[in-house]
Amino acid sequence: MDEEKKTWTINDKEYDIDDLSDTAKSQIVNIQVVDGEIARLNQQLAIMQTARNAYGKALGTEITEITEKH
Repeated sequence: MDEEKKTWTINDKEYDIDDLSDTAKSQIVNIQVVDGEIARLNQQLAIMQTARNAYGKALGTEITEITEKH
């Protein structure tokens, strides 16, 4: 059974990772780490936006209640 070769696409061209220099492989790892961090930060941003929307809704309710009392 042949082992599947790992490849990386750069500028629409596919490269066999085993054929790349150690420096290039290191840059691939760096890109993967940064991509993971971007994904994590996007999740945090979504959580913060949801919280902000909830606070805004609560503020709107509070303001409506105050203005109705006057």
